[in-house]
Amino acid sequence: MKYLKQFTVILGITLAGEWLNHILPFPVPAGVYGLFLLLLLLCGGILKLEQVENAGNLLLDIMSVMFVPSAVGLMESYHQIQSALVPIVSICVASTLIVMVATGKAAQLIMDLKSKKEAGQS
Repeated sequence: MKYLKQFTVILGITLAGEWLNHILPFPVPAGVYGLFLLLLLLCGGILKLEQVENAGNLLLDIMSVMFVPSAVGLMESYHQIQSALVPIVSICVASTLIVMVATGKAAQLIMDLKSKKEAGQS
């Protein structure tokens, strides 16, 4: 019953994101609206982590299985993307590296700011 309640909360937030996607004129995917709503609800204290944590962990655990259908679809259309395979792989590798570097730099910046703030308080 615990999972049913948690999945219902997550589904409700997802549906609210879909609704926002239809209402707002911005080119933002509905999933992004849903994640942003979830973030706002969690940060605002309206929703407690315990209310969605177990269902969220379950979704994270089975996430890799969710990519199997798309991988099979890519394998079926291999002959259509074969000519563009090198640019596609290059873009994927480059964008992954850029995201990794940007994330690392952002984490370092936050850690530096936090340590300076703590040093200033001492």
